[in-house]
Amino acid sequence: MKRISILGSTGSIGTQALDVIRNLPNDFHVSVLTANSNVKLFAKQVEEFKPDLAVLADESAYKILKMENFGKTIFSGGRRAFIDAAGYYDVDIVLTGMSGFAGLEPTIRAIECGKTIALANKETLVVAGEIVTKLAKKYGVKILPVDSEHGAFFQCLQGENYKSIEKLLLTASGGPFRGKKISELKDATKNEVLAHPTWNMGQKITVDSASLVNKGLEVIEAKWLYGIDYDQIQVVVHPQSIIHSMVEFCDGSIIAQLADPDMRLPIQYALTYPDRKISPVKKLDFWQIKNLTFEEPDIETFKGLKFAYEAGKIGGTMPCTFNAANEVAVENFLQGRIKFLQIYDVIENAMLKREVKQNLTLETLIEEDSATRKLSADFIKSL
Repeated sequence: MKRISILGSTGSIGTQALDVIRNLPNDFHVSVLTANSNVKLFAKQVEEFKPDLAVLADESAYKILKMENFGKTIFSGGRRAFIDAAGYYDVDIVLTGMSGFAGLEPTIRAIECGKTIALANKETLVVAGEIVTKLAKKYGVKILPVDSEHGAFFQCLQGENYKSIEKLLLTASGGPFRGKKISELKDATKNEVLAHPTWNMGQKITVDSASLVNKGLEVIEAKWLYGIDYDQIQVVVHPQSIIHSMVEFCDGSIIAQLADPDMRLPIQYALTYPDRKISPVKKLDFWQIKNLTFEEPDIETFKGLKFAYEAGKIGGTMPCTFNAANEVAVENFLQGRIKFLQIYDVIENAMLKREVKQNLTLETLIEEDSATRKLSADFIKSL
C-alpha cells in the first residue's frame, strides 16, 4: 500500500486524485492532506480519508477548523507548516496538486526528503527547472508527470532512449477561442474564457488554456523533464483532445498516447507507476471517433505561447518573470480589473522591464517572483 501526500487536496487535481484513491482503496493510504483555505471541503476530505496530518496554509482558515475533532489526525496551519508537510516522514509519493509559484518550496522540500514526486504543479519546473532537476538527481528522486500531455510523453518514452527523440509533439485543444482573431477577443467575457470545450479544470488553468499560456508553461516544463532543446518541442492544436501528445523518433517513427480527456487517468498512472490498474475512465470507441484533426497554433493572436518560448530560450530568471506576471494578470482578469487580451500586455511589460539573472538560487527566484508581481500590479493600475 503506497502512502500518499496530496498538496492542494481541494483543487481540481487534488479532488480528482482523491477520486482515483476511492476507486483503489487497497492500493493507497492518504497520509497527508493540505489545502489553502477551503475549510468546508477540506473538513469533509479529512473526515473521509483520516490522514495522519492535515494542514491549511491559510492561518485564518486553520483557526476555524482546528476546533473540530477528527480523531487521530494532527492539524496544523500556516505557510511554514504547509511546506514542512511536503516532507512528512511517513509518505512514499507527494502529489503536488496546487497551482502557481506557491508550489515551488513544498516540492523542493519533498525532493530533499527523498519523496517520489507526482508533479502536477508545472510552475515548479517552469521557474526552477535547473534547480529542481539537479536536486532530484542528487537525492535520487523520481519526478512522475501528472499533466495529461507530459504523462503522455512519459508513457510513449517507456523503454526508449531519450537520445533518440527527434521531436516532442505537444498537443493543445486550442481552448474556447480556437480560430478567433484579436478583433473578436477584445471584449471576451469571463464566462466565455472559462467555457473550455473538452477539459474540466480550475479557473486559473482554464484561463491559461484560453490564452495558450498553459501550453507555453508545458513547453518549458518539457525542456526540463526530457532534457531537449526548445527547437525540438512542437505544439500541435488537436481540438478533439484524444491524442494527448506524441513523440517523434530519429527514425521517423511517431508514438502517440490516446485516451478520453479525463485527468484521472494521468493522475492514476503517476500514482500507480510502474503498474497499471483498472480505472473508471471512459474507454475510447474507435467506431465512434470520426475525425482527429491537427492545426498550427496562432501565436500572433495567442501570444502566451510565443512569450513562453522566448522566456524559456532566454533562461535564467525570465521564465519566473513570465510566470509571475501571468499569475497576477490572470487573477486580475478573474476579478474583472483587466480584459482578456490585456493579460498579454502585463506579461510583455514584465519581460521587457525585468533584468535577467542567470545564477539561480531559490532566494533569487523568490525575489524575482515578488518584484515581478509588484511591477505587474503597478502596471495594471496604469491601464
